[in-house]
Order: sequence, then structure tokens, then C-alpha cells
Amino acid sequence: MTAPKDFNDRMLSLGLARVSEAAAHASARLIGRGDEKAADQAAVNAMRDQLNMLDIKGVVVIGEGERDEAPMLFIGEEVGTGDGPAVDIALDPLEGTTLTAKDMPNALTVIAMAPRGTLLHAPDVYMDKLAVGPGYPVDVVSLDMPPAERVRALAAARGCEASDITVCILERPRHEEMIAEVRQTGAAIRLITDGDVAGVIHCAEAELTGIDMYMGSGGAPEGVLAAAALKCMGGQMWGRLLFRNDDEKGRARKAGITDLDRIYARDDLVTDDVIFAATGVTDGSIVAGVKREPGYLTTETILMRSKTGSVRRMIYRNPVK
Repeated sequence: MTAPKDFNDRMLSLGLARVSEAAAHASARLIGRGDEKAADQAAVNAMRDQLNMLDIKGVVVIGEGERDEAPMLFIGEEVGTGDGPAVDIALDPLEGTTLTAKDMPNALTVIAMAPRGTLLHAPDVYMDKLAVGPGYPVDVVSLDMPPAERVRALAAARGCEASDITVCILERPRHEEMIAEVRQTGAAIRLITDGDVAGVIHCAEAELTGIDMYMGSGGAPEGVLAAAALKCMGGQMWGRLLFRNDDEKGRARKAGITDLDRIYARDDLVTDDVIFAATGVTDGSIVAGVKREPGYLTTETILMRSKTGSVRRMIYRNPVK
């Protein structure tokens, strides 16, 4: 039987969930142990092993430590059996290594897959990000707006006061002025210590999470993963690469990026159908963390397909040998 060459997202989605679940299982034994590197390595090993079982011709376009010259799941690594469709893969085997090491909320294993050539090969630099959930007019806010103007524009679109808006921002010294400006509008701020993929996803389910907008700078690779999730769930996102030196600009050019000032919309970051899976490692507002029971590990995974807009929550109870 000849393997299918098209991007059969329906058939591939369950396999992608298994990849995410395996990484969560592997890192679970290191929750609260204070060893970020060991937790990350355990997730990397498990994710790579599971990826290599899938019937795909996969290439990692968003992967482990470009600057660290990671030996596995590095950018450009080929994964899968070599049969089936050619796909791009974006992954973060453990988003929130510090969260895992300290047993803090919202550590996830995250992976997205799309047809070859449709995920932005984002270099390992910072990205200025802005995201809102579904149901708003196109370009209701923009990266060119000051933070306070974004809050007021979103409030106007919602038909509410600025004080009714909650913004998620990564807690970093570089965001102090942004935080102060947002608070001057009367808006609330949900500060997070790590995990800005989860931060962006929160916007897509504002009625559950209470978060209306995400803004601030974080890793560009994580921006592509967040855009993949929003493409499935609905919502708008924009990103602009930020460069601190010529080396980072060179890294972008090496990745094929010529317009260093470009603002990428969600569908520029992910240009075709995509599937996305995330499994909880520690408890969070998106999915529950790994639960230990006598003889079992239980995980929760969110699995999404942009083609259908489907969002599944899957509970996996696996015997521990």
C-alpha cells in the first residue's frame, strides 16, 4: 500500500497528540526537582522517539536551541519514517522548564505540524507580539499602537470600559514601561513568569481564562507556535522580529528573512492548515498537569485542527511499568 503524500491532518492529529503526551510523561518525574536541563532533555528524548514513529517526511523548522547547537530536534533535523507527507514541524518539548523545575503552573509540551514550507522559520531572536481572541474586526489593534491605545481600541470593539479589559504580559524588566502604561488605562494585568505560548492561547478562550489580550516581547520561535494555536482556535496575532545586534540579524537572513522590519500577521506565520497539540506537565489554566495515581500517570492534551476549527481535550491514563 502506498503511503499518502498529502497532508492528511485528520489521520496525523492523533499521532501528534501521542508525541506531546510522551514528552509530558517523560518530564513528569522531574517536576519540582530543580533541574531544568534534565527535565528539558527528558522531554526532548521522548518527543524525538515518538516523532520518528510517524509516517511523515518531517523537518524541524522551530526546534531546540539554535544558539546552543542542540544535538536533537535541532532546526533542520529530519524526523519520521520518511514515508508519507512532507511536513514542517514546530515544537517546544517543554515550554516552561523553570516552571517544571519549580512545580509552578502552566508548563506544557507543545508541537505543531503543517505542510512543508508553510511555517515561518523564525530565528532564535526576540519577537514583539500582540494577540487577541476571536470575534473582533480585522486589525482591531496593531503593533504600531502604543499599549494604552491598544487597550482602549479593544474596549471600544467589545463595547466595554478599559477597566474591563485584562492583558497578559510576561513579567520582565523590559516590560516595566508597558505595564505602567497599561495600568494607567485602568485595565488589569495578568503577569506570567514564563510560558508565553500559553499566554497567547489564553486570549482565544477569554470567557474561561479572563484574558482579553496578550502583548510584549518573547522568543520568536514561540511566536510561531502560538500563531499555530490561534489559527486553530480563532483570534488575531501579530509579530515583529527584534534584533539586538548584527549577529541576530545575520541569523534572520540565514533563515531566509530579508525584510527585517516586517510585521507578520497570524496567517503570515502559519500560511496553511496546521495541527497543534499541547499536553499539561504542571497544572494550568489551559490543561491539567500530569497526575500520579497508584500504577498510572494521567495527562490532559488539547488537540486542534485549523481546517475544521476542532478543539479536542483528551485524557490519557497510562500504566506505569
